[in-house]
Amino acid sequence: MEQNNERSLFELSVDAQARSFLAETAKWGKFFAILGFIFCVIIVLVGVLIATNYEEFGKAINAYDNNNTLREIGPALGIVYVVGAVIYFFPCLYLLRFSNLMKAALASDDQTKLTSAFKNLKSMFRFFGVLTIIIIAIYIVIVFVAVASGA
Repeated sequence: MEQNNERSLFELSVDAQARSFLAETAKWGKFFAILGFIFCVIIVLVGVLIATNYEEFGKAINAYDNNNTLREIGPALGIVYVVGAVIYFFPCLYLLRFSNLMKAALASDDQTKLTSAFKNLKSMFRFFGVLTIIIIAIYIVIVFVAVASGA
């Protein structure tokens, strides 16, 4: 049975409608990738701004924050922003590669580029999947610690 499924996969073809869907997906992918890169730059700039000017921020919101919490966590918060931007950079890169390779594969009917495009799309989804699992695990640990410390 597995041989039949394996053989039938090699008989797949990209018809005109599938090509148009893939071309449009590549265009939207490129748009979101570029938007993501811009967002990464903005996050890095905000992170550097917070890390270097945390005392000024502390003075500006001193009326709302009597404990000067921002002065204490400002540099760490800035580093978290920069690390978040670096993490977000990679799925944007995979998406841009997918878009560019898909466009090139459809223009030249190049199976190697098509395969590489799908490889980058898979990498983007795998990255988001692993990141989602990590974030869920962190939330579970936070809830566990909060419940344990409250009990």
